[in-house]
Amino acid sequence: MLDERDRAILDFEREWWERPGAKEDAIRQTFGLSPARYYQVLGTIMASADALAYDPELVNRLQRVRQERHRSRQRRVNPESSGKN
Repeated sequence: MLDERDRAILDFEREWWERPGAKEDAIRQTFGLSPARYYQVLGTIMASADALAYDPELVNRLQRVRQERHRSRQRRVNPESSGKN
């Protein structure tokens, strides 16, 4: 079950771009977390069925973005295998 912080993080991800300033600053101010820790927590939340039930559109979008970034990193690290993924 998602707790209040988990829901707040998902809500923040849905709306952060509407806020003025850098996302990293808003993460620190809102959650008191470093951006690295925030993204670790977000990754854990995104893996839960409760998060998917809470906001399926957002979670699916975040998972697609994460998968594309992973594929992009893999192509940079190992260009000869780029057609295999």
